[in-house]
Amino acid sequence: MDYGMYFFEHITPYETMVRRMERVIAAGRTQYQDYFLFETQGFGKVLVLDKDVQSTERDEYVYHETLVHPAMLSHPEPRTVLIVGGGEGATLREVLKHPTVERAVMVDIDGELVEVAKRHMPEWHQGAFEDPRTVLIIDDARAYLERTQDTYDVIIIDLTDPVGEDNPARLLYTVEFYRLVKAHLNPGGIMGMQAGMIMLTHHRVHPVVHRTVREAFRYVRSYKNHIPGFFLNFGFLLASDAFDPAAFSEGVIEARIRERQLALRHLSAPYLEAMFVLPKDIQEAVETETMVSTDANPFYLTPEGEARQSPYRG
Repeated sequence: MDYGMYFFEHITPYETMVRRMERVIAAGRTQYQDYFLFETQGFGKVLVLDKDVQSTERDEYVYHETLVHPAMLSHPEPRTVLIVGGGEGATLREVLKHPTVERAVMVDIDGELVEVAKRHMPEWHQGAFEDPRTVLIIDDARAYLERTQDTYDVIIIDLTDPVGEDNPARLLYTVEFYRLVKAHLNPGGIMGMQAGMIMLTHHRVHPVVHRTVREAFRYVRSYKNHIPGFFLNFGFLLASDAFDPAAFSEGVIEARIRERQLALRHLSAPYLEAMFVLPKDIQEAVETETMVSTDANPFYLTPEGEARQSPYRG
């Protein structure tokens, strides 16, 4: 009989993932969330925020390459980049791989968690916080954008899902927020973001986010990838007013990968292009979704995984 330590993660109210823990590395609560970092045999270090696994050491590059490089490669010469969230520093690490980048601004509300990542998760940031091109700002991203005039070639949004009716992240998934993001893009700019798990049986996060972003941007494209540490397909979005993000050929992407000498472990030009091909049921769900999240009535996820709307009371 094995009486080791185990972490139970409720993927949905009906399915639970069980991970064996070899040791606990760090645990505590910041002003904004609970954090728990432990080590496993299968995926190495595992970061948990508010009981949900956010990132695993041995496959985090799959998620972060998928999030960052489609947007960065869609732009011919990204010089200024804004990262909303991304506390572990791995999103920043991937952005800085592009030699065109002159300034990468990372805005995260939880400075305590960033310090935990700096101390205990060097495998993620790999020194990105010390890069001279990095500007780290501890602040609420929406408040920061509302009071600044800086503009960017690429904006990457790497946030946790708005779980719970009083979750302040709800106001970072609304039409008004996406319009604010668009106002901070340079001409020809593009937004990339993680947009929830793809699980249509009882989960509408991705279609709702896609439908909401369509209210703010002319061109919106969904793409997806399997994230091994999550054991799920995750959805992502690219959005722009200047061009269709899915219109670039494999040849153009391949040329930009070569020109920038990108050291990619997971993505290739053919695979990147293929991620934008969605199966019929997901495509139909995206096209027929009617819920639009607004400041007056932002959407949130219930404990049952349902997407609902109600006035924000926070």
